[in-house]
Amino acid sequence: MNEMNSIFITTLQATVRAGTPLLFAVLGDIFTERSGVMNLGLEGMMLVGAISGFVVSYHTNNLLLAVLAAMIAGAVLGLVHAFFTITLRINQVVSGLAITMLGTGISGLWGKNYIGVVAKQFQVIELPVLSKIPYIGDILFSHDLLVYVSYILVPIMWFYIYKTKPGMILRAVGEAPDAADARGINVFAIRYLYTIFGASITAIGGAYLSLAYTSMWIENMTAGRGWIAIALVLFATWDPAKALLGAYLFGGVTALGLRMQALGTTISSHILMMFPYLLTVAVLVFTSTEKMKVKVGAPAALGVPYSREEKS
Repeated sequence: MNEMNSIFITTLQATVRAGTPLLFAVLGDIFTERSGVMNLGLEGMMLVGAISGFVVSYHTNNLLLAVLAAMIAGAVLGLVHAFFTITLRINQVVSGLAITMLGTGISGLWGKNYIGVVAKQFQVIELPVLSKIPYIGDILFSHDLLVYVSYILVPIMWFYIYKTKPGMILRAVGEAPDAADARGINVFAIRYLYTIFGASITAIGGAYLSLAYTSMWIENMTAGRGWIAIALVLFATWDPAKALLGAYLFGGVTALGLRMQALGTTISSHILMMFPYLLTVAVLVFTSTEKMKVKVGAPAALGVPYSREEKS
């Protein structure tokens, strides 16, 4: 029984760890898409965040500076995406795909000299009192600092979006930008702000991979997590609380596959590693129609460039 309990606890611990980079990416994208800007560049933003954080950690041994560097790198890509989609009004899908390719290329080129190198990593911090709670303490309160930051970010973000005036403005811009503009809200500034800020939060998910989840830089280490995060935004219906559940669900699928491999299952490891991506495809298929997007609460103006001239 003790061995079964240990397997159960370690699997759920791994679920939280595997879900954390997804959670940061989803939360960042919720901010962006709530403003009406579709972002398919999460994979590239996570990769740039991962390599930026890793390089700064390696050269400075300062993890806070490393996370800040990752956020700045993500924000720069967010600014590029915002300029293309908001100012130039380029197709948002095309721009997002370009950002992914750009981020992948930059991280691969920059990280070439750091493959196999070890940098300072976030260590497990057992929270006083909370970590001693049977089962719950080991599962939820024996992790690194970034995991705890993600816990805090979810309720703060939920409160901000649904219970504050800036959050109401954010939702208004994503739902009816012309009406928001008529009320004196600067639609372009709001979309720029949340596209950049959302990208910086997404980049923390990449930094988590290189500074906590693994012990070294690995090229393309996101392994498609950015695409999973895009599906999770739909799964969570642009709601931070549901994003937490969705990220851990997908993280649990990943952790379960790894655990089954460790236990010596006869199922091919390639099949086990397919599970999260199969679940991603299922979510995308289920929510792909316009009718379903309306039903799950997608921002009405999501993906639609706004032009004041066309409204005048």
